Amino acid sequence: MILPTSTLVFALGAFLSLPSASLGGLVQKQGLAVPPAYGSHQGEVKQIFLDSYNAYKKFADGHDDVSPVSQTFSDGRNGWGATIIDAMSTMKIMDLNDLFADAVKFASNIDFSKSKTSDTVSVFETTIRYVGGLLSAYELSGKQYQPLLDKAKEVADKMAYAWVGKNNIPYGHIDFSTNIPSTATSNIAEAGTLTLEWARLAQYTGNMTYKALAENAALHIANLGVQFPGLPAQGIDPSTGLSVGKYITWGGGSDSYFEYLIKYARTDNSVSPDFADSWRTAVDSSIQVLRKTSTVGDHVYLADYDGSKIRHVGSHLACFHGGNWLLGGQLLNNVTIVEIGLELTDACWNTYARTATQIGPEVFAFISKDGGYTGGSPPSAEQNAFYELNGFYITAADYVLRPEVLESNFYAWRVTGNVKYLDRAASAIQSFRDYLSVKKADGTVGYVGIDDVDNKESSRIDDTESFWFAEVLKYLYLTFDDPSRYSLDEYVFNTEAHPLKVPSGTADATYGTGKLRTSYSPFKTTTGSTPAVSPIPNIGNVVARVVDGLVESTVKTRGSNRRSRRSKHRRSFASASL
Repeated sequence: MILPTSTLVFALGAFLSLPSASLGGLVQKQGLAVPPAYGSHQGEVKQIFLDSYNAYKKFADGHDDVSPVSQTFSDGRNGWGATIIDAMSTMKIMDLNDLFADAVKFASNIDFSKSKTSDTVSVFETTIRYVGGLLSAYELSGKQYQPLLDKAKEVADKMAYAWVGKNNIPYGHIDFSTNIPSTATSNIAEAGTLTLEWARLAQYTGNMTYKALAENAALHIANLGVQFPGLPAQGIDPSTGLSVGKYITWGGGSDSYFEYLIKYARTDNSVSPDFADSWRTAVDSSIQVLRKTSTVGDHVYLADYDGSKIRHVGSHLACFHGGNWLLGGQLLNNVTIVEIGLELTDACWNTYARTATQIGPEVFAFISKDGGYTGGSPPSAEQNAFYELNGFYITAADYVLRPEVLESNFYAWRVTGNVKYLDRAASAIQSFRDYLSVKKADGTVGYVGIDDVDNKESSRIDDTESFWFAEVLKYLYLTFDDPSRYSLDEYVFNTEAHPLKVPSGTADATYGTGKLRTSYSPFKTTTGSTPAVSPIPNIGNVVARVVDGLVESTVKTRGSNRRSRRSKHRRSFASASL
């Protein structure tokens, strides 16, 4: 049952018995150490990184992505060398100092004044990969390489032209040759996931305009009229500042907006309490409205809401939520949120454990006591049979090197110290080596995605996205690293997994007011089409558009020969595309 908004606010407050303020808690389990029996796995991850990066250097050096099968490259991130910049923080964490030094030299000479391709520039993707990567590398290297900061400033100065008008919401893409943005609708993930990077840039340059632009965008979204407290619709129109449609999800198009609310509060104790309060309110509403349990396996998941019905869908993109709830629950000393975060993490891991390759699919669905509506076709006989055995069924079987499941697994290990999360990470390493590696006659070894995770003989996807280096391999490596080196009580990771230092200690920190936020604005929406964002280059992309918040798309399903792809993690509308 969907509760009326007024009833929902009351019910949520009673459910969690919230205090008037939240004294900050530590995130990591104290005294945590990786048992010696797991000591070999970190070296295995490092070797995968070296093999993957060697393939990049050999076939794509200076370009954005490598295509190891065809031994060529693609430039889907404006040709500025996305893999090099995205890999820098991982190099530093892995103590690959020679590679890092070479990357610094490369980064110092990037010309961000113009795109090297004919593409417009994604404000979101460029922020999380380039600005985030450069600033993290600057910090991790002891702030000794001024060009890294200079280059982050250079590209941010160009992107600042995306803010047009009085609505605080930047347009998603901009033409660097003219500094004119593409006047298209956007989504809350693109517009609301800039605070970590732009505020840190403001801190180092002394120009608070960067911080103000990013903060105002996120707060505008947080103060929109909503159907359920804390849960803004996925689409947004920068020209009006209004929501586009009524679709609600923790998946692509919305995800990292929610992610950054609590992370930004952690990085700066002086920011508005609205950030932490908005996150808490979103979580509370999600517990009541979106949290569901599968009829087989009792797997806990967060469904989507299409404006009138619950959609029992999930996606690899959305599986960051377990780790995010663990982080926020620990910071807020909220056991309920932590426990549900662990349940979400387990359900996402189940999508790995139950496939033939033990790698999770792109999109999947569930059946709960509330039904099994997905907005698309009912499950086939094959999908029903799979569900009865596994507690979910697959609707898009590809794996495109996404990190989210392993990201949440990393948080679960650091929070609980339960070695089952180490076993899961070790299993993923073996699966990646068995099914993703591409070994060429010249000895080069690369890593690529696959079309069907439930088929050990699956065809390959000839692309190594830069987030393979930035996220997947970093989270795996850190899972087996000394937890005190890059502690979750000392660093916050941006949505591309670039670590940024946070204020030391949490004993005297508070996060928000402890109160749930209430929308005093009416829920207003506008109509419009929101295209899928940031397509993965060079491999074919999903044909998708969002009309009034609902996705119309051609999506690959099990047994289909049609190839479709979604965007970089957390940015497509994959969770809605069933």
